[in-house]
Amino acid sequence: MSYLVVDAEMSSLDVNTGELLSVGWVVVENGAINLGTAEHHLIRAEKSVGQSAAIHNLRDYDLIDADRVDRVLTQFLQIARSKVLVFHNAVLDLAFLNKISRRYFNAPILMPVVDTMMQEEGLLRRNDTPIKPGDLRLQSCRDRYNLPHFHGHNALLDAIATAELLIALASHRSRGAALSLDRLL
Repeated sequence: MSYLVVDAEMSSLDVNTGELLSVGWVVVENGAINLGTAEHHLIRAEKSVGQSAAIHNLRDYDLIDADRVDRVLTQFLQIARSKVLVFHNAVLDLAFLNKISRRYFNAPILMPVVDTMMQEEGLLRRNDTPIKPGDLRLQSCRDRYNLPHFHGHNALLDAIATAELLIALASHRSRGAALSLDRLL
């Protein structure tokens, strides 16, 4: 089974007022990240990026020559065909992707999804580990698996960091057995 690990950067966390600014993705197959499939797409904003520029380092100027959102969505859907989508906080990223998909294709994205944040939350709860604010952030989850620090808030870097976390989660669940990402479904 192939997995498409995806991250998106938005101008706001509110799907009603924010817009997608960039999307990054990478394929995971046979328990390995295929860096040759990594893509990062900047998306032309209809409005100003506002305060999100301080978080993502994406300024209005950076997006002037960016792709149209419908073109990026079409590319995304082509590469996502026959794959399981993986996000760290699928609810947020899919809300924005579905908003665009409904606008251009009159339908949401209906594909199997693994959410590494929800996987980690479930594991912590099963182990009766108290969950404090920030414990489910991508870097905090990576820290529990001794994965290296990364500089987040770039869609492609976050997608690769999530792919590493996906493999670490699967490895943790396998515990000596053959690595199987399918156990996360």
